[in-house]
Amino acid sequence: MINFTNSYKAIADTRLYPWLDQFKQAVNDRMADYTHGNLSDWIKLLKQLPDITPDHIELASKVEIGSASQLSEAEQQELKQLLMKFHPWRKGPFHLFGQHIDTEWRSDWKWDRLKDQISSLEDRIVLDVGCGNGYHCWRMAAQNPKLVLGIDPSQLFLMQFAVMQTYLADYPVHYLPVGLEYLPENLSNQGFDTIFSMGVLYHRRSPIDHILHMKNLLRPGGELVLETLVIDGEPDQCLIPKNRYAQMNNVWFIPTTGMLKNWLAKLDFQDIKIANVAKTGLDEQRATDWMTFQSLEDYLDPQNKDLTIEGYPAPKRAVMIATKPGKRGKAKAGN
Repeated sequence: MINFTNSYKAIADTRLYPWLDQFKQAVNDRMADYTHGNLSDWIKLLKQLPDITPDHIELASKVEIGSASQLSEAEQQELKQLLMKFHPWRKGPFHLFGQHIDTEWRSDWKWDRLKDQISSLEDRIVLDVGCGNGYHCWRMAAQNPKLVLGIDPSQLFLMQFAVMQTYLADYPVHYLPVGLEYLPENLSNQGFDTIFSMGVLYHRRSPIDHILHMKNLLRPGGELVLETLVIDGEPDQCLIPKNRYAQMNNVWFIPTTGMLKNWLAKLDFQDIKIANVAKTGLDEQRATDWMTFQSLEDYLDPQNKDLTIEGYPAPKRAVMIATKPGKRGKAKAGN
């Protein structure tokens, strides 16, 4: 079974320690609710990763661990075959000892759009909600945070995260396989300094409750970074797909940026700004050798790429940044 001892210790070393038992219970509850049938096999695969120390690590401009020269050609092939057993790789890309894991998403593009818009993560306690395999968590680590905690219920993504953590264990980045609903409802005034929610909101049946929960997990003066699907239109408009949206059956609400601002304002967030709006292109989300299932191109109208296959506006994403009211207390942020 998976050992989360180091993650619990990292949480205990921050001001979040009063809620440590609740974080532990969240993991226990989730693992009791569902355990993937391949989990034990994936754990065995992790033990087959090359037992070598990377000659370099780069997280600021990309996630690159080690060099190709550290492995022979035969070892390179063995590593690729091993990594392929964690298919599909959706968020990335990663570079591991010369293996370019060309993921479905160019998640580095999303990070580039927002990294200069957010407050510095130095010495901050950060939560990444719906973190996938943790790609953005590793990029956050380059800013010297006190702690980055990624949460996502997918145990496959947990294993992909564990692949990288095998060589990045010295960084303050940890992952719990839970959804936001498993976390405490409120962390009072001792919550996270920054919370990211990227690509999650439209999957929530109650988006305002999702935002409110994150607000209650932020400390006063903390920052919310919210990235989600949007449509063009007026501040009072919102798309509620009848059935599927881009072949996804769990898309509930796609607001305009104006409505997003209204939601955030209604919950008393301050300094609300639209950091970026960008249409998702076929070069940003696509099938690759590392994710061979259908991808964005299959979900768009073949005659009009501005529409989904159901006739809705094609995916466009906005990054919103907002602040929870209260004193920032920057000097004590990482305590």
